[in-house]
Amino acid sequence: MRTVIFSLLICCAFRVVAQDMQIQISAEQIDNLAIKIGSLQPSQHLSVFYAPARVTVPVNRDLLLTASQPGLLTQLQANMGDRVQKGQILGQMHSPELVALQQQYLTARSNLHLVSLEQRRDKTLLAEGVIAERRWQETLAMLSSKAALADEAKQLLLMAGMTDTEIDKLDKTHKLNSLLSLRAPIDGVILERMATLGSRLAIQEAIYRIGDLSELWLEINIPQERMDSLHIGDWVQDETGKVRAKITLIGQSVNRDNQTVLARAVIEGKVELLRVGQNLSVQIMQGDKQTGFKVPNTAIAQYSGKSYVFVRNADGFTVTEVKVLGRQDADSLISGPLAGQEQIAVRGAVALKANWLGMGGDE
Repeated sequence: MRTVIFSLLICCAFRVVAQDMQIQISAEQIDNLAIKIGSLQPSQHLSVFYAPARVTVPVNRDLLLTASQPGLLTQLQANMGDRVQKGQILGQMHSPELVALQQQYLTARSNLHLVSLEQRRDKTLLAEGVIAERRWQETLAMLSSKAALADEAKQLLLMAGMTDTEIDKLDKTHKLNSLLSLRAPIDGVILERMATLGSRLAIQEAIYRIGDLSELWLEINIPQERMDSLHIGDWVQDETGKVRAKITLIGQSVNRDNQTVLARAVIEGKVELLRVGQNLSVQIMQGDKQTGFKVPNTAIAQYSGKSYVFVRNADGFTVTEVKVLGRQDADSLISGPLAGQEQIAVRGAVALKANWLGMGGDE
């Protein structure tokens, strides 16, 4: 009976002591108890887990330079890793088919010129009443047809890789040329060379792969069992913390071979630190709308299902209730009535908790 009454008195005493949120302790006692003081580290993110990732180029920024006509590759002017500008000549090829297209264009232009002369003549004759209206309409129809053929022939030359300037020169000089210049379709970097000098290329055969690296993605393999920990808008970072990316897509299918789900993250800034195809190990940083503070797990004390940290003040420490938003390895993300400038006990919370409750204890 006495034991039961004593236990009840002790429990009541603990509740009374716990209501006193100030711990009176001297600097000498703090040193003797090996209590370490540290600063709060503001954070909105907590590292949840690590996952493998690969650096990729968005598909709309990754293009192939192909042979627009069949022919012999006679010159290459760009190497792997070179930065190129849109319209820059990257090589040349000899194409007999290009000569045929030029001849077709010159013939179409010549026919159009003849019909144009006939149209001007018939216009004069119509005004003088020499020819009938029907003859005039036939001449206009013929002019429209020849103009369409000439325009079609020019479009074929443009598709073959000739520029407007080169076509105008052909129109003036009538000099055929089998050399076709290969020009970069975008500003970017040479990621791959598919053809070798002296090879005979078929139409649309790939020569260079060019990537616009102003935007890069991370393709991350998320273990299926960790999908509940990942959300759109979460951040990821590499092990150095220099590369950060934001999750923009979570796949809807599972890889049958390794049971992972593909997540995509858009890299923000410092893309020059990365290389396309590079493998990384990234931390998934879970975001929280409420700004919190990152503290060591040893700074947190548990009592009656609640969490507390010990804030340093002139008389010792104030016991402050906090909410643990998440944990990762040796750190926790907390929130509570903290401004951020406070100093807290980052080590020795066990001793402070015992002092607070007037007993020995552990966390």
